[in-house]
Amino acid sequence: MSWEDNVRKVVPYVPGEQPKIRNIIKLNTNECPYPPSPAVKERLGSLDYDDFRLYPDPSASNLVRAISDYYKVPEYSVFVGVGSDDVLAMAFLTFFNSGKPILFPDITYSFYDVWAELFRIPYRQVPLNDDFEIVKEDYYVENGGVIFPNPNAPTGIPQSLEMIEDVIRHNQDVVVIIDEAYIDFGNKSCLDLINKYDNLLVVQTFSKSRAMAGMRIGYAFGSSRLIKYLQDVKYSFNSYTMNIPSIELGTAALSDDAYFKDVCKRIVATRERVKESLKELGFEMFDSSSNFLFVRHREHSGKDIFDYLRENGIIVRRWDAPRIKEYLRISIGTDGQMDRMLEVLGQMLGR
Repeated sequence: MSWEDNVRKVVPYVPGEQPKIRNIIKLNTNECPYPPSPAVKERLGSLDYDDFRLYPDPSASNLVRAISDYYKVPEYSVFVGVGSDDVLAMAFLTFFNSGKPILFPDITYSFYDVWAELFRIPYRQVPLNDDFEIVKEDYYVENGGVIFPNPNAPTGIPQSLEMIEDVIRHNQDVVVIIDEAYIDFGNKSCLDLINKYDNLLVVQTFSKSRAMAGMRIGYAFGSSRLIKYLQDVKYSFNSYTMNIPSIELGTAALSDDAYFKDVCKRIVATRERVKESLKELGFEMFDSSSNFLFVRHREHSGKDIFDYLRENGIIVRRWDAPRIKEYLRISIGTDGQMDRMLEVLGQMLGR
């Protein structure tokens, strides 16, 4: 008998590489290519460092109030955490305890199965169809909960509000979580449905469209009962999860709606332009509603393209999973970064 026999062993989530190489074009982690709002920089300069000796507000009330005001929902319908990963992990721990398998797509955010394994939650990965689409009828079966992103990741394919509501309507005895990490890049949020279904949790983040991945700010919307249950688990785990700078700078970011919308518009415009250029180079892709493209080439392997880009100072994301090993996920960078990528691809493909 060894102490290791009692260790909880899981296969961890593997995040996108954070390279230490200088002058790299980093298109592998779906970060925003633009800085946060100038309002964030201004608030950063006015923070009192003496406050850092104190514990932060455990309820993050300033940030909760700002989110409530911005999205026009009651404060009791808002939950905040250290990035959407923290919010989602807390939701898994809180809501998925029936002993029945939770359902999520087989091609989706790869943290879902990690949390399920960590918390010993039974789960079933529901195959996407041949077009990599979620089939709503597959979620009509008995289960312990449902979660999927909208748009899905890494495909970028959006779901309609009608499809999402249909899934919720067929699963009113469990909690349904819609992960909207990429919702601001061309799709419509299902936020309004929390007023109709008390078992719906909608999760969003500051990491993508608000350019604050380094601040780790995530949040969720739901009925007062859902949020109360989440808070009870949070306060039983760690009351002081969000630090003072994140609370204050996140609040500042919400005050500059014009900048936020301009950044989203710029990223979408770049995405659509690059999409057409990649098609001209022989790539196939889905109609992404996110800040990335999921592509494959008709004649060259995903690994060969991945390696060639890396050799030329450009990092994208690739998986070895059988159904998607020929695909690359390419984050949308600045116009200059994307033009350089297209130039390198053109060189490889002899265009």
